[in-house]
This record gives sequence, structure tokens and C-alpha cells, in this order.
Amino acid sequence: MSSQILVIDDEKNYLLILETILEEEGYNVTGLNDSEMALNYLDESEVDVVITDMKMPRVTGQDILEHVRKNYPHIPVMIMTAYGSIDGAVEAMKCGAFDYISKPFSNDELLLSVKKAVMLSRSEQEIRLLRQTLAEQHGPHKLVGRSKPMREVLKLVSKVAQSKSTVLVTGESGTGKELIAKGIHYSSPRKDGPFISVNCMSLSPGVLESEIFGHEKGSFTGATAMKKGRFELAHNGTLFLDEIGELSLDLQVKLLRVLQEKSFERVGGSKTLSVDIRLVAATNKNLQKAVDKGEFREDLYYRLNVVNINLPPLRERREDIPVLVAHFMEKLTGENVSHNKKFAPEALEYLNAYEWPGNVRQLENVVERCMVLSSKDMIGVEDLPSEIKDEEAQFKSAVDLLPTRLELGSTLEKIEAALIRRALVKTNFVQVKAAELLSISKSLLQYKLKKYNIQGK
Repeated sequence: MSSQILVIDDEKNYLLILETILEEEGYNVTGLNDSEMALNYLDESEVDVVITDMKMPRVTGQDILEHVRKNYPHIPVMIMTAYGSIDGAVEAMKCGAFDYISKPFSNDELLLSVKKAVMLSRSEQEIRLLRQTLAEQHGPHKLVGRSKPMREVLKLVSKVAQSKSTVLVTGESGTGKELIAKGIHYSSPRKDGPFISVNCMSLSPGVLESEIFGHEKGSFTGATAMKKGRFELAHNGTLFLDEIGELSLDLQVKLLRVLQEKSFERVGGSKTLSVDIRLVAATNKNLQKAVDKGEFREDLYYRLNVVNINLPPLRERREDIPVLVAHFMEKLTGENVSHNKKFAPEALEYLNAYEWPGNVRQLENVVERCMVLSSKDMIGVEDLPSEIKDEEAQFKSAVDLLPTRLELGSTLEKIEAALIRRALVKTNFVQVKAAELLSISKSLLQYKLKKYNIQGK
């Protein structure tokens, strides 16, 4: 598809010359000798590059440049100017013009500059398309879940996305904290800016400081060049700090300063850099307990915990399991698997009853494993991993989730409630059958359903 070039010049001779030269090179050209009309044209038409004369009556080339930079910053603007007006062209470059050409110009000079402008325009279009695709992939509508806890989470994500507030996402490993961070970013006014993430647990404190704040050349052994940190890279976008609870106390102090002053210095540098970022942090730790133990700064905790989004573990939102299974199967079909497969109802019952210590991440891995390894279109119980279908392994997974310090009475009640929920799932919520499975009477089961506030389907 040929690039669309808008040429604006009140001198009709130059307009005709430019149209002829550019059309011979295969460009689609619209020539206008009325600069006021050009403003309307820009608002109504797709344009890849603008070439405008500087001196025109009523609406000048500078006016055209300012209009494009404000409303269509992805469109490169080339300025044409008479030989004696170079200073004006240089000023236009400072205001964001892509290039300037002096009249009279050489055809080769013009075509080379236009070619570069078209390449820039195409790159900008690709970036915009990529950002749009990412927004579609990671917006809140792509966060899968129909349970009440997830509906509350998604409602909170939509609300907080429109603000500038710092967000702390909490929850067990594998619950999808980074997906929430991306959902916030791609639903926010910053969605066209960068989304930059760093895992605070994956690097040593010294390396992590350089990764977050950047470093100057020669600031330490091996620093052979200046490197921008994640804060700089996230300017006008969102910075996601995963596993924030693993930050050393020294780095916590430096992070607190950035959040307070919106500025920092690179490692080994003295120049203060200012940034405009939205910070989203995540942790699987209880930061309040870490504060009480002196392992996490209280002032930083309150800076981070402006809005808290807590992701419940998968075992507490079992309604989402069938939906997630369907989502992962659709995602994997054509990616790792050549054709559609299904889980047998009995296999889905096992998935529903499992405790999922690894949460959504573990469920996705199990679905992928079953789809890849099973040679059948219908995935049965026999295709499930042993930890899912083995009763003893299931019980162990549930026990492993319990804290080491606990009150035995309340813990046994929780286990009893979990067993009742599993029996209901396995019997499709038929109470008589669930009672038989548990070797208790139906009346006793109904008593315990009320005691533990367990609802039917």
C-alpha cells in the first residue's frame, strides 16, 4: 500500500512540481494550496507524511506543525523554506519537525528525506498497532474469571486504571499478579507508554540497583558503558516491581526517595533525573508482618499500599477453573496442539477438586501437558498427572498449604469444609450422593453446610 503524503504550499508551481516528483516515485499525493483547508483535511483523512511550506497567509507552516504535533504526533512533518529563512526552519526542527528543505531543492535531497519520513511513519504505525494488540491481549476483559472474588478484582482494576495511584498487588505465587499489572497499564491513559517490569528476587542487591536505576560508565568493574535503568525506560508509562518484598533495606530507602521526589541518580552518577511513572508493585509476602519484624520499611509500605488488590488463590474461586481450562485450551490449540481437544467431565471433576498449590500457573501447565501428551481427543482421568488424580497426593497438597503454626481446632474445621466441598463437586452437588461419599447422613451433611456456609451450585 502506497504511503499517503499531504503537500501544502500556497505557490501552485511548487505544489505541481512536488506532486509530479512524488507520484513518479509511487507515493499517493494530495496537494493543497489552502493551509486552512489542510487543517480540515488532516482531521478527516489518513496521512503518513506532511510536507508544508513555512510562510503562508493566515495559517503558517508553524501552525500546521503545532497542529500535527498536538493531535497526530505519529505523523512526520517536513518543512519547506526559502533559502534566506534557514533560522525559521531550525526553530521548527526544535519544535518537532522531522526535517527541512530549502527552496529551490534538489530532487534527490527531497526524495531521500521523504523516504526517511515514510520509514519513520511506518515504524510509528507498527508501534501503535503493537500497543493496540497488547492492550487487547492484556486489558481487564482478558483477565479470565467469573467468580465473585474475580469480579470484584476486575471492578477494582477498571477503577484504579484511570488514576495515577500506586498499586500493590498481593497474592500467592501463580495467581496472576503480573496480568493484573498489565491490565491496569493497558486500560490506563498511559497505555501508549512503555510497560517495564523487573523481578526483585531474580537479581542480587548490587545488580538489582543498577537494573532499576541504571549506571554511569566506569561506576563499577564491568560498567563499560552508560546504561539506563528501568525507571528511565518506564518514563510516561508503568513500572512493575514484582516480588517487592525481597528488596534489601538499602534499596527500600532509595525506592522511597524516588516515590517521594520523582527523581533519582544513576549508580555512580551525580545528575538528578526526573521521571513520570505509574508504579505497580506485587508480592506474595505479608508485608505488614515484614514491617512488624523490621524487614520492610513502614513508610515505604504505606507509599506502596495506596490501593491494594488482593488476588485470591485458585482453591478459593473454583468457579473459575472450568473457565480457565477452556481459555487455556483455546490458547494452546494451534500453538502447541494442532486440533481441538476436550476434557472428559470426570477429568474436570478432578481438576475442580484439587487444591492447586501452584494456582493458575499450575493449572495452565497441567492443561498444556494433558493436551500435548494425550493422543485422544477426549482427555480422561487417566491422562491427568498423578498429583491430580491420586487421593493421597491430593491430601498432601492440601496439608502443605497449611501454615506451620496453626490452631488445630479451626484447622480441622477448614479441612472438613474442604472435604465437603470436594464431595459436592464430585457428585455434581447432589447432597445424598455427597453424604454417601463422606459416609455421613444427609441431615448431618446439611447441618455442616449451614455451619460452614457452603452454598450449592
